[in-house]
Amino acid sequence: MGLEYPHFLINFKSTAATVGRDGLAFAETIDRVSADTGRRFVVSPHHSDIRLIADRTSLPVVAQSATPAATSETGAVTCEAVAAAGADGIFVNHPENPTPFTAVARTVERCSELGLESIVCVTDRRTARAALTLEPDCLLFERQADVAADDATIRSEPARIDAIVDLVSRERPETAVFVGGGIRTATDVERAFDLGVDATGAASAALEADDREAWLRSIAAAIPQSLE
Repeated sequence: MGLEYPHFLINFKSTAATVGRDGLAFAETIDRVSADTGRRFVVSPHHSDIRLIADRTSLPVVAQSATPAATSETGAVTCEAVAAAGADGIFVNHPENPTPFTAVARTVERCSELGLESIVCVTDRRTARAALTLEPDCLLFERQADVAADDATIRSEPARIDAIVDLVSRERPETAVFVGGGIRTATDVERAFDLGVDATGAASAALEADDREAWLRSIAAAIPQSLE
C-alpha cells in the first residue's frame, strides 16, 4: 500500500453528485485520463464508495478521514475498515475536519501499522514542525481561507508554500509535501510543482468543471512525468 509521487488528488468531499454510480463514473473518467496521459491521479471518495472505486478502477484511494478502532466509538469510520475496503491512505487531519493533536498522533501510528499513507494537514510552519515529530508520510499544507478560493495561497503568497517545502526538506525529507486549497487550473498545478511539492489536488474545481474530462486532461499536462 501507500502512495506514489508525484500525483494529483481529487477529493469528492460530501457532494451528492459523486455518490455511488455517479462517483464511480467520475472515477472511471479520472482513471481513463490517467492511463491515457501516464500521469498519476488519486481520488478521495465518500467512505461508502471506497471499496467500489478501489475494486473497479486502478486509482489509488485516500479516505477522507478515519480513526483507530481502539479509540473509536459506535458509528466511527475506522482505519481498519478503510484499509479492508482497499484504501491506500487517510487524511488524518483537515481544516474542514480538525483533529486534536493527540488523536493525530494515534492515527499516524495506526496508519503505519496498517501500511496506509498518513496525510496530515498543517496550516503554517508552526503546525508543520509539530506534525513532523509524528513522522507522517505526507504533510498537506492547506488553509481554511484557501478552500474554494479564487485568490489562494498558490497565487497570492507562494513564499508560504516554499517555506513549508524548505522546512520539510531540512527536518524530515522522507515526508512528502502536498499543497491544496484553491488549486483550480493547470497553471496553479505548474506553480505548485515548481515550488517543489510532491503532490497537489483539488475538489471544487474538478467537481464544478463544465467538461470534467477536458479539465482533467489540462491538469494531467501540468503534472510531472512519473519516474519509474
